[in-house]
Amino acid sequence: MLDQLRAELRQRLDDMHESGVYKPEHVMATPQSTHVLDDAGRSILNLCANNYLGLADDPRVLAAAHEALDLWGYGMASVRFICGTQEVHRDLEKRLAQFLRTDDSILFGSCFDANGGVFEALLDERDAVISDALNHASIIDGIRLCKARRLRYSNRDMSELEARLQEAADARYRLIVTDGVFSMDGYLAPLDEICALADRYDALVMVDDSHAVGFVGPTGRGTPELFGVAGRVDIVSGTLGKALGGASGGYLAGRSEIVELLRQRARPYLFSNSVPPPVVGASLAVLDLLDSSSDLRERVHANAAAFRAGMSAAGFTLLPGEHPIVPVMFGDALVAGAVAAGLWERGVYAVAFSYPVVPEGKARIRVQLSAAHSADDIARAVDAFRSVAGQLPHHPQLPR
Repeated sequence: MLDQLRAELRQRLDDMHESGVYKPEHVMATPQSTHVLDDAGRSILNLCANNYLGLADDPRVLAAAHEALDLWGYGMASVRFICGTQEVHRDLEKRLAQFLRTDDSILFGSCFDANGGVFEALLDERDAVISDALNHASIIDGIRLCKARRLRYSNRDMSELEARLQEAADARYRLIVTDGVFSMDGYLAPLDEICALADRYDALVMVDDSHAVGFVGPTGRGTPELFGVAGRVDIVSGTLGKALGGASGGYLAGRSEIVELLRQRARPYLFSNSVPPPVVGASLAVLDLLDSSSDLRERVHANAAAFRAGMSAAGFTLLPGEHPIVPVMFGDALVAGAVAAGLWERGVYAVAFSYPVVPEGKARIRVQLSAAHSADDIARAVDAFRSVAGQLPHHPQLPR
C-alpha cells in the first residue's frame, strides 16, 4: 500500500509541474528585506513579501524584540489559562484594541488560528454566516468548523449579499464576514455598503484586515477606518506577520463580550501556546511607530503608484487599484510561471499564482510593494519585467 501511495503522490506532483501550478520555494540566506541573498549568494530584489512598511528588519523593531526576550524570556511553554498570562501579552491586546478603536482584543498563534476559532465559538445551528466568495482560506476553514448555516455571495456583490441576508431572515444571528483587502486582487471590500446592509437586516459584521492594518486608512487603522465604519464593525481579525513587523501571530479585536467568550471557547486559543514575547514586544514598538509618523504609509502608497505607472506604460495588464498589491495578469499558468522564472534569473523575486489559488485562466504575478523600496528598485523591477516579456514567445498578455 505504501508503494502505491508514493507512486500516486509522485504522479500528482509531476502533474503539478507539467501544468505550471507547482510552487517552488526559494531559500534566502539573509533576514527578510527588500534586498535578500539567495543560498548561492546572489542579491535578489524582493517583490513578494507582505513587508508593506519595511519593518521586518527595522533596527527599532529588532531592538524591541531583543529587549522583550531579555525581560520576558523565549516563551510561556504552555497555554495561557494553564500557566498564566504575561503582562506584555495583555499590554499588546489592550494596545491593539486602542489602535483599532475596539473594546478589547485577543492574541492567537496566527490569523489563520484566529479565523479558525471564532465561528465555532460564537455560532450554532440556529445562526447563519454569510461569506464573500473570495474570502481567505482560513475563513472558509473556520466556517466549516461551525454548525451555522453557510451562505456565500459573489465577490463584493451587494445585491447577492442582500439576497443572502433575506434568505437567512429566520436565523437567530446573521454574521457577514469579508476580507478587508482581497489578497490576490488588491481589491477593497465596500465596507460602508456592507455595514449599511447589516444595519438594515440586523446583522453582525466581521472583517479580516490582514492586508490593510498599518497602512490603509488615514491613520493606518485599516479598511473600517478608510470607509468610516470602525465603530460599526463587530469583529476585526488580523496578523502581526505582515505590515506590523512581519513575524508571526494573529488577533481578533471587537466587542468585549465576544473577546471574553473567545478566551473561554476558541479552541486554537485554548490549546496553543501564545505568541512569543519577542514578537509581542516588537509589535508594541511597531504600533508606537505608526502612531508617531505617517511617513511609511505615505511611502508605500507612493511606491505602489510609481510601479503601476511604470508597468502600465510598458504595456502590461494590471488589475486596477491603489493598494500595494499589484497583480500583473497573464492568464495562462505556464506563461506566468515562465515570467516568474525569468525574473528570478535576473535577480528579481516575484511569485506566479495560478489555479487553484486564483480562478483558472486568471494566472498572474502578484507584486507587493514596500515602503522600503527605492525609486531605483521600482525602475529595475519594471525593466526586468520588460526584458523577460521580450524574450518569451508571443502571448496576448505579453507586451511587445
